[in-house]
Amino acid sequence: MKLLRHGAKGAEKPALIDAQGRVRDLSEVLTDITGQTLEPQALQRLRDLDASKLPLVPQPGRLAPPWAGMGKFICIGLNYADHAAEANLPLPAEPILFMKPTSCVVGSNDPVVLPKDSAKSDWEVELGVVIGTKARYVSEDDALSYVAGYCVVNDVSEREYQIERGGTWDKGKGCDTFGPVGPWLVTADEVPDPQALDLWLDVNGQRFQAGNTRTMVFGVAQLVSYVSRFMTLYPGDLISTGTPPGVGMGCKPQPVYLKPGDEMHLSVAGLGEQRQRVHAWNPDLIDH
Repeated sequence: MKLLRHGAKGAEKPALIDAQGRVRDLSEVLTDITGQTLEPQALQRLRDLDASKLPLVPQPGRLAPPWAGMGKFICIGLNYADHAAEANLPLPAEPILFMKPTSCVVGSNDPVVLPKDSAKSDWEVELGVVIGTKARYVSEDDALSYVAGYCVVNDVSEREYQIERGGTWDKGKGCDTFGPVGPWLVTADEVPDPQALDLWLDVNGQRFQAGNTRTMVFGVAQLVSYVSRFMTLYPGDLISTGTPPGVGMGCKPQPVYLKPGDEMHLSVAGLGEQRQRVHAWNPDLIDH
């Protein structure tokens, strides 16, 4: 099942994609898609619906983040060995955790707005893991049963802020619009093996990133189990699992960074595609 939200900011409507790839309105069933919607019993109620009887949405317009009310946006650093190598950093012995504030979350095709004085903004295609059941100290063997579904994430990052300005990574990761999520959430039953997914990212039509989740240092089950030791995970929390090689910072002979007018196009197999146009600082593009 593929769940999505569409419409202008503040007026999003819930929907699903039927077996024929058509968007069906869920407004008569749900007021919105939230973490509560992603709990197992609630998802089963949606699966039991006759999608053919739901109203069609012929032109959904803006694709919003697939669910509302995300509690935590947890990210994993250096989780692909070849990405760690291009960053000239050692392979982590344990998962590296950092957070993106939920204020950075935008829809899959919304504008990415560079912060003031940005010089080194970069891209990162990632597999997102969405929690559906409260998780605390879960075992690795049971971890995937706590997952509601998966989505595409672009972990946009300002490298100067992240690396050269002291402190933790968070200041380069949390700028407004730096968390495109979607276009939809694909429920876990449609992703039998999250460690067998191709992912890629183009900038202006040029392929920069190409990888597969099988090369993760720490797999999805390991990550859900590990993170649950340090914080309770709730339905609607998102874990972004790291990026394969090909980020701008690692380009040779010199880094390549985003500039106004650039277009990013990215995907994880079976989870849809994103496209974002990059803009210079403009708060109107963030707030509307």
